[in-house]
Amino acid sequence: MFDTLKEILHKVAKSRIFVLCVVMILLSSTLIGRLFYLQIIKGEEYQDNYSLKIQKPRILNGSRGNIYDRNGNLLAYNELANSVTIEDNGSYDKTSEKNEALNTELYNIIKELDKNGDVIENDFEIGLDDDGNYYYTVEGTTLKRFLADTYGHSSADDLAYNKKLKYNEAEATPKQVMDYLCRSSKQNGYDLSEDDYAREDLYRIVVLRCAIAENSYQKYISTTIAQNVSDETVAYITENMNALQGVDISEDTIRKYVDSKYFSHIIGYTGKISQEEYDELSADNDEYSLNDVIGKSGIEQVMDETLQGKKGSETVYVDSLGKVMETTERIEPQAGNDVYLSIDKDLQEAVYNLLEQEIAGILYSKIVNIKEYNTAAGTASDILIPIDDVYFALINNNVLDLNHFSTEDASDVEKQIFSAFGSKQQTVLTQVESSLSSSAATPVDELPEEMQNYMTYIPKMLVNNKILLTDSIDKSDETYKNYAGNKISVNEYLNYAISQKWIDITKFSVDEKYSDSSEIYDALVSYIVEELASDKGFSKIMYKYMIHDDLINGTQLCLALFDQKVLNYDDTAVSGLQSGSISAFNFVKEKVKNLEITPAQLALDPCSGSCVITDVKTGELLACVTYPGYDTNRLANTVDSNYYNLLYQDLSNPFYNNATQQTTAPGSTFKMVTATAGLTEGIISPGTTILDKGQFEEVANGPKCWIYPSSHGSINVSEALRDSCNYFFYKVGYDLSMVNGTYNEDHGVEMINKYSSMYGLDSKTGIEIAESKPKQTTEFPITSAIGQSNNSFTTVQLSRYVTAVANSGTVYNYTLLKQVTDSDGNVLETYEPTIKNTMDNISESTWDAIHSGMKMVVETHEQFDGLTVDSAGKTGTAQQVPTRPNHALYVGYAPYNDPEISIATRIAYGYTSANTAELAASVYKYYFHLEDTSTLLDGQAEDVGAAANAFND
Repeated sequence: MFDTLKEILHKVAKSRIFVLCVVMILLSSTLIGRLFYLQIIKGEEYQDNYSLKIQKPRILNGSRGNIYDRNGNLLAYNELANSVTIEDNGSYDKTSEKNEALNTELYNIIKELDKNGDVIENDFEIGLDDDGNYYYTVEGTTLKRFLADTYGHSSADDLAYNKKLKYNEAEATPKQVMDYLCRSSKQNGYDLSEDDYAREDLYRIVVLRCAIAENSYQKYISTTIAQNVSDETVAYITENMNALQGVDISEDTIRKYVDSKYFSHIIGYTGKISQEEYDELSADNDEYSLNDVIGKSGIEQVMDETLQGKKGSETVYVDSLGKVMETTERIEPQAGNDVYLSIDKDLQEAVYNLLEQEIAGILYSKIVNIKEYNTAAGTASDILIPIDDVYFALINNNVLDLNHFSTEDASDVEKQIFSAFGSKQQTVLTQVESSLSSSAATPVDELPEEMQNYMTYIPKMLVNNKILLTDSIDKSDETYKNYAGNKISVNEYLNYAISQKWIDITKFSVDEKYSDSSEIYDALVSYIVEELASDKGFSKIMYKYMIHDDLINGTQLCLALFDQKVLNYDDTAVSGLQSGSISAFNFVKEKVKNLEITPAQLALDPCSGSCVITDVKTGELLACVTYPGYDTNRLANTVDSNYYNLLYQDLSNPFYNNATQQTTAPGSTFKMVTATAGLTEGIISPGTTILDKGQFEEVANGPKCWIYPSSHGSINVSEALRDSCNYFFYKVGYDLSMVNGTYNEDHGVEMINKYSSMYGLDSKTGIEIAESKPKQTTEFPITSAIGQSNNSFTTVQLSRYVTAVANSGTVYNYTLLKQVTDSDGNVLETYEPTIKNTMDNISESTWDAIHSGMKMVVETHEQFDGLTVDSAGKTGTAQQVPTRPNHALYVGYAPYNDPEISIATRIAYGYTSANTAELAASVYKYYFHLEDTSTLLDGQAEDVGAAANAFND
């Protein structure tokens, strides 16, 4: 048996199967041993090596430099904040799978942000208004660039008619762009539908998807979802980080502004760089990237490279999930340099508040308890403001939110207003549809006034919606001329526009191939009625007539101010309004007086102004004030889109820098130029007298002096400045125009411009921020001599001019800057005004005559009574539109014998220069400490009095 077993084993050992089994056992043993070695002995080491094999460079931004006033008061700085970021580091089998996951994740984050009062980052070129309508936030070349990027073109020149989309990409509406972005993933879209998301949520998801797309979906390049988020949001992200693919919390800095409304037009604000800005800036500086935050306006923009810190870098290693495991090769970023302005913070703020008080005082004095006022009934200084206009202004300038009237949490008063509006809207839309559909529609000028306003609004709406194509319209066409003159009906005009192909029928769902003109028109009418039902502008016209016809009343609107928290709740006022013991008229007047309702909110005449204060000896700008301002904190970092929209639509134009951009005729403030020309050219001497004959009859249809039919009598140049005698300066302008005894208008214009150029009124002042070009006169030297004709200057340009008058001929180039320092306070660069020119050819006697006349101006204005500092100045009242109040201007300086500061101020539609003279007196009281600050800056509308509304120049 043993031999048998031995024989069997011998046979097995010699068989091929045995050899194979031995080999397999040896190999398996080797593999098992190696696996043990790798996983048990070396497992931790190899796991670390695997986790650290993804290397990622990071750019570290330096902190932005601070901005200070001339005295070192902080105006702009950085604050540490938490931001929510997302990185595209997920792995997906299909684009549709990625879209679904990313859309859902962004939606959940957005809802969490909403719950915690945080908002998403939004620099998107399309906005969403309160009515749920999309609109472009950019225009011109920026819009074209956005459209080119959206439709996948390298250049805006490649935008063309898209056969698949059936519209021209260059003329795409915001809604068409949104639909394109939301299309199916099979068409490279985001797979978003209003069937799945509310429009606001869908819009915000698109905003974030496009922001991520700007990084071209590069792995490990983070996109900021929201900045400066709350602790609650930080906790949510931190706790759910494992479930939120690529989402993280990063510590960041945000830009903050101190007392921002006072400096909004000077300092500006920061924001994420756009593609267009990147292209421009990176051409000269390759440090810029598409993730940078840059200055968008003002000094922030002008001094961006100075304020930007120097970037650092680091290399990080991340695991397979994108989590940072280790940081190496770190180069620390450097802080940006600090910028000091020439502006005095306290003076800037005081002048702003004094200006607002003055404008409110004018407004307060003009509001009367009547329903309407015929502006053609009297002079510009007589124009009154009916209380119904004030009530309507609460709606027209979006002080009250019309959308809130129809919400579930609307108050009883709001529901009453909305119910009345619903009835009115139904009636009006029926009337409009009937008029548009009538075969015998009434010409516009034969309609009742209310219906005229409704019907003329319709073509404007069609133009805004790019349905009525203005570029295609033949303005010389007879039918168009008749429409422009309101001689035909809107019905006839639109039918004609269709026949002439002035209407883009593709925008209201009509197939041109199968529709005749009547079908097209019927479809257009349906479109119009549907659009008007949700058009806020059209609704406002209805509200205007509802107020006029007492379908809603002032009491309801005043109570709505409390309901919408425009005003702080006041139980006594609310009870008084409800019971009728407080009238809506008296309530509104009181709120205007207390500046609880501001001129800027109402946007009636006047609602804006400007004032520039300059150091006469150095040319330094001490204050450059524009009213109204706005809160740049709500535009920097994360843009508050609702706030931006309100500013953009605000009828008081808060984005507009009235000090440096608003140009009007200078009025009688220009008369020192004419006096200088007359005296220097020998037309007059300081002692020459001219008899004021009331009307200047040396030319046909000669202009009248403001005092006509009275007369200033026989006066010299100083007295003519004192009395602002137009006749005197007409005569000087006329004599300056004489060539060999013959009146030559071109020569007169040339002579006046020669001297206005000496004062620097032919060029910009050199100020770093946006400034409009001055416009010297080109015609009518006689009226140009008193600052009318087409002379047109900014307040800052008038400031340079009066500064030169005050210092007897030194014209400065202005600057808003004082110095730049590094973060340690070392001065790197200093700035100061430079001398543009000196008026060396002007005699001392000429200056004495002009200064004397300006001193007498102050002595004859009661606004300066009681001032213990002597000053000199010149008033100016400039007419622009006969049916609106005149512009009020004042230029001057103080003290008279040794000037320290000059002032130039303008209140657009401010009725008369006595109002700006009063403002100047208040500024002097503040600057020279002549009155207690708390008394001057009491937050009350100034009592302008009857004298301040008199026309005297």
